[in-house]
Amino acid sequence: MRKIDMSKEPCSECGGRLERKYISQQFERGGMKVKLDGIAALVCTDCGEIYFQPGGADKVGAAANSLFDLAVIEKQHKRLLTAQICQA
Repeated sequence: MRKIDMSKEPCSECGGRLERKYISQQFERGGMKVKLDGIAALVCTDCGEIYFQPGGADKVGAAANSLFDLAVIEKQHKRLLTAQICQA
């Protein structure tokens, strides 16, 4: 499958330029918080809109859901869980 080079497209919200970055996203569910760091994304330099490669948002959501499941199993309800994505 070929990846789409969205960095050459303008922002769909404001028409600004998209820049490749590694971002952090925080999710909250039932008083628990999960933070993912090092997520590859395209970010508009003008309005800050975030774009992922096709399917990327679903994968980020699945990773966050897995951490929420882990928090419940391990009874870590009171703390912020974090995960960092590292390049090999």
